[in-house]
Amino acid sequence: MMVTNPLLTEFNFMLPRGLVDTSGVVQRQGVMRLATAWDELVAYKHRHVQAYPEYLMLVLLSQVITQLGTLDTVSPDELENLFTQDLAYLRELYNRINQAGSAKLSTQCPQCSHRFQTDLVLSGEL
Repeated sequence: MMVTNPLLTEFNFMLPRGLVDTSGVVQRQGVMRLATAWDELVAYKHRHVQAYPEYLMLVLLSQVITQLGTLDTVSPDELENLFTQDLAYLRELYNRINQAGSAKLSTQCPQCSHRFQTDLVLSGEL
């Protein structure tokens, strides 16, 4: 008998514009995992967050993004180079999967009024 894990803990995403890494390569596809209490504790203690509370989201994102393109890890310093559209996308994804428990949105077709669920994609791409 095959047992499936009912708790989805990792979510694939595609950045609208992409992070340009130090080599000049645009990294767009990534994976974000659910945040833990430890992630938040560590983020609040981060030296940059102590001086600049606005930096909290970059530290949190660096901890929960497990892959971005060919990068296995990303630092808060690297995430400083995100375009604002990509940062907004990642904030929304982080909040949706950690607060609502899903990266899905309920929506309705404007033509036929059919209601359905869809993955959160701010860029219009997957």
